[in-house]
Amino acid sequence: MRAIICTRFGAPEQLAVREIPSPTPKPNEIVLAVKAAGVNFRDVLSIHDKYQVRPELPFCPGCEAAGLVTQVGRDVRTWKVGDRVAAFTMWGAFADETPVDERFVVRIPDAMDYRTAAAFLLSYGTADHGLRDRARLAPGETLLVLGASGAAGIAAIEVGKVLGARVIACASTPEKVATCRRHGADETINYQSEDLKQRIRDFTAGRGVDVVYDCVGGAYTEVALRSIAWRGRLVVVGFASGHIPKLSLNLTLLKGSSTIGIWWGDFVRREPLAFAESGRRLNQWYQAGALAPHIARVFPLERAGDALNLIASRQSIGKPILSMEA
Repeated sequence: MRAIICTRFGAPEQLAVREIPSPTPKPNEIVLAVKAAGVNFRDVLSIHDKYQVRPELPFCPGCEAAGLVTQVGRDVRTWKVGDRVAAFTMWGAFADETPVDERFVVRIPDAMDYRTAAAFLLSYGTADHGLRDRARLAPGETLLVLGASGAAGIAAIEVGKVLGARVIACASTPEKVATCRRHGADETINYQSEDLKQRIRDFTAGRGVDVVYDCVGGAYTEVALRSIAWRGRLVVVGFASGHIPKLSLNLTLLKGSSTIGIWWGDFVRREPLAFAESGRRLNQWYQAGALAPHIARVFPLERAGDALNLIASRQSIGKPILSMEA
């Protein structure tokens, strides 16, 4: 089978397609014939050795896959050969086949194709965990999404709307802002051409926002925190800007606010039953027409490096996908 292999940490150009043996499942694993794989900023960090968990070289990148179950381990009871599923793989999704712990797998709705499924699980799972489970976003509250045109941001817009929030989406170009509108944002801010703090004041009559969903970090995090309402919640999702902000704790004191960290991958590992329930909930919302993943571009497996460069450039609107099907 084909797999993208990283033999040394560095730029996507050093990745190579290799022929490797097909996997054999451990007792608690399935083997997934991968039809499509999601490409995430986490994958960029992994090949550069900047992710919080270091893979052992050589390794196959990719943490999000959709496809068909082709083998099951002897202790697997939940899944059978032929099931259509999406999976969190930690590593190994950029391949024709990959083994997956049976706990980290969710069923794909009949109406969902594999490419959509590969763009769905991680981004929407993170949004559901971050907004519903951790931030307790309530109907009528105001949600501010930073980096709203990326896959994580679009998912947060849509999940926020399902939960009954008013959503203010922040992005850096007119095209990105327009995409946020199409995915349900009530208000938008172009933080390259508008004053973020002033626009938040304008949209909230000076009250501030209840929840900030921060996918990017960098300079805008503190501005958003200073613009948070009393008892507001800052949800820290990632640092796509490349800069991890250092915040003054007096800002949380003055607003009685909370800062909440989200590491969805570890949530999946530590709380598999909650992950499974979240997956079922998200499937229901998708089938009801409330969620619609935005696929940026589809690349063949051999062009995984190009897909990763698109993410790294921060120009991607939505999520790039690798397709293993002709």
